[in-house]
Amino acid sequence: MLSETEIRFYRASEKPFGAFSNLYRREIEFEGEVFATSEHAYQAGKARKPEVRKWLMQAPSPALLAMAAHGLYYWDVAPGWSKTKFDRMRGVLRAKFTQHGDLMALLLSTGDARLVECATADNEVNRLWGEVNGIGKNMLGVLLMELRGELRSGGPKWDTLEAAE
Repeated sequence: MLSETEIRFYRASEKPFGAFSNLYRREIEFEGEVFATSEHAYQAGKARKPEVRKWLMQAPSPALLAMAAHGLYYWDVAPGWSKTKFDRMRGVLRAKFTQHGDLMALLLSTGDARLVECATADNEVNRLWGEVNGIGKNMLGVLLMELRGELRSGGPKWDTLEAAE
């Protein structure tokens, strides 16, 4: 078990903690469908129209998928997305880390360290899901730490978070 107080991650290719990134290439099953990455599973819930969802899922990489999804027009986004996105991410992360024993072991190996997605580009999305220069809500890190606690205790301990914009 690590004794570090903070573990920073961002790029999916970084060893070993790049696996915490949603762009990390590992298939997951979510809501009865198999997705190439957790980013795919998450973003699949964002599109209002089936043709927009299909277009997103055909992106050639998880990074391009994320860019395309963040650029959707308001009318292409599922109603209530800002209120449901954190619950969806909770479910996606639970699927990712419970379907792959090595990923679960990696998450549990972090002990009580604070997990931080550290982005370099300063924008609203990066400050919501991670931190840029120490500023941001770090929601991906928060949800990973909550999941780590749930896995450790053997049961769900997911409190509903208020939707942050």
